[in-house]
Amino acid sequence: MQTTLQTSRIGARVFQFGKLATAAALLAGCATVQTPTKGDPFEGFNRTIFTVNDKIDQYALKPAAKGYVWATPQPVRDSVTNFFSNIGDVYIAANNLLQLRIADGVSDVMRIVINTVFGVGGLFDVATLAKLPKHENDLGLTLGHYGVPAGPYLVLPLFGPSTVRDAVGSIGNYYVNPVSYIDPPGLSWGLYGLNVINVRANLLGASDVLEGAALDKYSFVRNAYLQRRQYLLSDNRRRPQDLPNYDEEAPLPKYDEDTGAAGTQGAAAQTAPASGAAATAPQGASAAAPEAASGTGTPPIDLRGGPETQIPADQLVPPTRFNFPSFKLR
Repeated sequence: MQTTLQTSRIGARVFQFGKLATAAALLAGCATVQTPTKGDPFEGFNRTIFTVNDKIDQYALKPAAKGYVWATPQPVRDSVTNFFSNIGDVYIAANNLLQLRIADGVSDVMRIVINTVFGVGGLFDVATLAKLPKHENDLGLTLGHYGVPAGPYLVLPLFGPSTVRDAVGSIGNYYVNPVSYIDPPGLSWGLYGLNVINVRANLLGASDVLEGAALDKYSFVRNAYLQRRQYLLSDNRRRPQDLPNYDEEAPLPKYDEDTGAAGTQGAAAQTAPASGAAATAPQGASAAAPEAASGTGTPPIDLRGGPETQIPADQLVPPTRFNFPSFKLR
């Protein structure tokens, strides 16, 4: 009798939840936008689902992620991230091989082997220390690589931004992921939940910046998602091995070699302005230069500022003892 009552209560709750879900879907269908954005014909529906997802994140996922950060030390969280990243390399390698990116696919397989064997089942990212780059790929990008159009922008319940092509690709990613085949199923879903909480914990800082900076969160997330997917799909993307390495220091110049030649060049460089000045100087000044050098011309300048100090025109005065800036007398 008691079991029957519990079953009926559960059935009533499921029925109520179904009615709420149906009502939400009807409201989403009724919500329309007068002028939808190009590439987003379902903007009214998408905005409704986006609001629902945002509320679920605000009242469920974000508090759970903050509690996870509070209760779990940083090294443990890093190990969890490395573990799921190593599992993700399985379908990344598969999609790179499907796209005939043989070098990237072999690199991903090597990452899996190294992190699994030497990284204690993927808890430590040894492959990155071995200079093996981390790629990003999925079945949606593979379909786009072979010319399948992205289709309209689509916001999926609980999964967030996507497109029709990426939504189809996510089904394939589920079957390629090794976590899907873990028995019992409760453990598999538990690992999926841990991955979701861990990813949300890693994005706490980014979500705070988004809430403070974006005027329209829906448009910001949509544009960012579409631009990133287009960037990952383009063949001109820069890979990690093509980026400049700022860790390597450039060799210092050697000043002890060819000092004679360097000194000769420096002397030539110093005499070049003098020769140019002599070439452009007036004839009178050039004629008076030998007299000044022999001691029969103009006497040296008295820098003490006496009353008899004579400074020729267009001549620079050096700084005085008080280090005032030099100037030119006219």
